[in-house]
Amino acid sequence: MVAVALAVTDGMLHLELSMAYEVFGTAPDGVADPWYSLVVCGPGTVRAGRFLLEPDHGLDRLARADTVIIPGWADVDVDPPADLVDAVRAAHEAGARVVSLCTGAFVLAAAGLLNGRRATTHWAHTRVLAARYPQVEVDPDVLYVDNGSVLTSAGKAAAMDLCLHLVRLDRGSSVANAVARRLVVPPHRDGGQAQFVTTPVPAPGNHPLAGLFPWVIERLGQPLTVEDLARQAGMSARNLGRHFRSVTGTTPLQWLLTQRIRHAQELLETTDDGVDAIATATGMGTATTLRRHFSRTVGVPPDTYRRTFRARTAGGSPYDRP
Repeated sequence: MVAVALAVTDGMLHLELSMAYEVFGTAPDGVADPWYSLVVCGPGTVRAGRFLLEPDHGLDRLARADTVIIPGWADVDVDPPADLVDAVRAAHEAGARVVSLCTGAFVLAAAGLLNGRRATTHWAHTRVLAARYPQVEVDPDVLYVDNGSVLTSAGKAAAMDLCLHLVRLDRGSSVANAVARRLVVPPHRDGGQAQFVTTPVPAPGNHPLAGLFPWVIERLGQPLTVEDLARQAGMSARNLGRHFRSVTGTTPLQWLLTQRIRHAQELLETTDDGVDAIATATGMGTATTLRRHFSRTVGVPPDTYRRTFRARTAGGSPYDRP
């Protein structure tokens, strides 16, 4: 069981705080294994916006966690408290995976954890982060950055993307997707996707692609083309591309490839099907094509992914500690 500690102090943003609490504090239906062990750690009664929060433990408890999450810091012009910075640094030195959501990156930067590392934060504050901490390689154009033991996210919705990414790392795609379904949020957006698009993402069911997405998901095993998607959406391929960019921040083909890869991950995790059968079921055609795209996207070949995932679920997360 992964022990997650949510670090809180006065001046935290309540939205990011509640997102993390909801993801790691409540198991989705159907997950039989023990869920995360979540504790809230702070110096005492904490005010987050209009809300008062009573932590379970003091900040010294962070050093005993496997994963430490720092929510958004409300006022980036104010230095984070020294006791919080020291506790976060101590937790990282003790081996914890340290995660910031939104402007929580300023806490990690103050602790020196981002020096020499690539990181991100809310797009409105990336210039401030880069100017104040020149040793940090600030990337303003991504949803989140995974450096292994140190992870940072952009603002608001991107914080949820990073939380789901952590669940995916620890428990696999099928469990992460179950969490996303419970919360009624998209199950996966790549960390490298642009965090800011000119046109806001419309509400579900209120944009021209609302009916197209589930139609595609049900037909991933078919050799779909951009023309097939455009025909189903009742628009030209050019218009389809424009709508895809505004709604998803990416192209139709890249989105389709991402769905195929995620489906392949689920099949590798939940079935004993061979790579050839999974290539067919995901519309990749051949095992060679699946291996090429899977390795490039996930970082390891399908067979290695399956062995790693099954070893992880049998023996616990790599972040588990005694």
